[in-house]
Amino acid sequence: MNNNTYTFYSDSSHGWLEVPIQEIEKLGIKNNISNFSYINNNLAYLEEDCDAGVFIKAYEKHFGSKPKIFESLKENNNIRYFHRFNFN
Repeated sequence: MNNNTYTFYSDSSHGWLEVPIQEIEKLGIKNNISNFSYINNNLAYLEEDCDAGVFIKAYEKHFGSKPKIFESLKENNNIRYFHRFNFN
């Protein structure tokens, strides 16, 4: 069982789920993440419309439950300046 809590960030027009890249690799979904997501250091920011859903689905399959997600109340405008997710 994974007890991590994942943070959801948003700005005025979009949102991203913050997930350690190591967990994306562990779940075997690295090649399923689009370049609409971002990375910064060892964290991925999975875009809300598709990539966050890929993670949540893989998480549920692996752990048998939905991940805990905390929604940040602080608007985050920095994510768009991170590098695009591109491990393909």
